[in-house]
Amino acid sequence: MTSLTRPSPVHAAVPGLLLAAAVAAAASAGARLTWLQEHGVSALTLAIAMGLAAGNLLPGAAVAASADGLNLAKQRLLRAGIVLYGLRLTFQDIGHVGLAGVAVDAAVLCSTFGLACLLGTRLFGLSRPAALLIGAGSAICGAAAVLATEPVVRGKPEDVAVAVATVVGFGSVAMFLYPAASHLLALPEAAYGLWAGSTIHEVAQVVAAGHAVGDAAADIAVIAKMVRVMMLAPFLLALSAWNARGTPAAARAPVTIPWFALGFVALAGVRSLDVLPAPALALAGSVDAALLAVAMAALGLATRLSAMKAAGFRPLALGATLLAWLVLGGGAINAVAGALARV
Repeated sequence: MTSLTRPSPVHAAVPGLLLAAAVAAAASAGARLTWLQEHGVSALTLAIAMGLAAGNLLPGAAVAASADGLNLAKQRLLRAGIVLYGLRLTFQDIGHVGLAGVAVDAAVLCSTFGLACLLGTRLFGLSRPAALLIGAGSAICGAAAVLATEPVVRGKPEDVAVAVATVVGFGSVAMFLYPAASHLLALPEAAYGLWAGSTIHEVAQVVAAGHAVGDAAADIAVIAKMVRVMMLAPFLLALSAWNARGTPAAARAPVTIPWFALGFVALAGVRSLDVLPAPALALAGSVDAALLAVAMAALGLATRLSAMKAAGFRPLALGATLLAWLVLGGGAINAVAGALARV
């Protein structure tokens, strides 16, 4: 009797990677249309929008068969793209964010997570792990922060699923909301980039929202976001220490370190040395753009509107409240920091 064997991880990832690549290619072609260029719609924005539409219109079986590849794209390819993004920036560029930018990121992180802890359990009646996971995802770096925080708070699988759906969903709203607000408020690109990078949920969404306004805005947004991502490690250490009060050391959960953030800094250091030839930098930029487009297409394809609906009112209400705080409260924190910097 011939036994059926499970496909190898590489083979299992192929359908999803091809689907995400096809959406990314269509988005890259569509972004060249004059009307879209005039309205600031970048290939990255279009990739996640087209992926979101396709993922919710395609048959469930097709999306399920693509799950392995989509997960690979929105996790590993995204992180590879962010690492390569470091070659676009130098430490001199990172210095432009300055201590004020670090302080803004820290203030946004602490206030958002504290608000989630307070309102999630007391006002919206969520379990403590669910509230902490939604808070971490909103405060730091979206789904990656949710997954990194889960071993520390020991959330249930349904808590993780709801938190990921909530932060990705509201982060996607922010990705389109911020460029529109920027045009309405006529924000300078530097101010917009710091605001977007310090408050939008996912790294991919920050990249897309930044490019929707301009290259300078995207650079500053990514720098601010990566500073925020780098805060994930000390955040997890602090949260682990808080949860571990009275717990034996052997029973404590491990802490996940965001290595892709360190890779981003390392390549920014290489670029700062000015040792790479222009053709190599151009090739790296093209590869980076392709990786990010595929990752954002996969993020859209994997986002299920039905999961948002199934989560019910309470986590969505918390997610909406945190988004409002990130937009308004985060904007106020940025405005105060900017005013202090000018004094």
